[in-house]
Amino acid sequence: MNSLLLTLYHIPYFRKAVYHMPTTENDNPSGSIPLALQSLFYKLQYSDTSVATKELTKSFGWDTYDSFMQHNIQELNRVLCEKLEDKMKITSQQEWNISTVSPYTQFELLVVMLDMKGCKDIYASFDKYVEVERLEGDNKYHAEQHGLQDARKGVLFIDFPPVLQLQLKRFEYDFVRDTMVKVTVQGQRIK
Repeated sequence: MNSLLLTLYHIPYFRKAVYHMPTTENDNPSGSIPLALQSLFYKLQYSDTSVATKELTKSFGWDTYDSFMQHNIQELNRVLCEKLEDKMKITSQQEWNISTVSPYTQFELLVVMLDMKGCKDIYASFDKYVEVERLEGDNKYHAEQHGLQDARKGVLFIDFPPVLQLQLKRFEYDFVRDTMVKVTVQGQRIK
């Protein structure tokens, strides 16, 4: 969790969005994720000593036991961003979301999950991510008014937003063992 929080803190667009989230004087940091995160970011910015995350973990509804459990960082990131986005919706006239720093400045965050298995570097992971899949034979695409059709399916990046989070898929489901297993590629390292 600490690495995720530090990563988010060091993204100026994200930090500015957090500081602009509406909170009230009546909010309690241990009951408000936005206020706890604002407080944490402020302490990271201005404190000369280490900063605790206790208020933030309490705002998640976690007790001491939950704080010491291993959590999936991608899931934590997704839930945190959803909670912040919900909080940023402040009025019917002016809607804030995770993609908005202010009503006038756009901030976009894109999370791309890249496969590690069989990829020698980050470029190979991107190539695998955008690889075109052919939908044909038993795997045809069902078009509403045209029935089954041969098709191609894939992802095409035209441009990237100011913030691009790359998450490496380090685990995959093993159907034989009925569990998640860590992807290890001997002799290979994602660069």
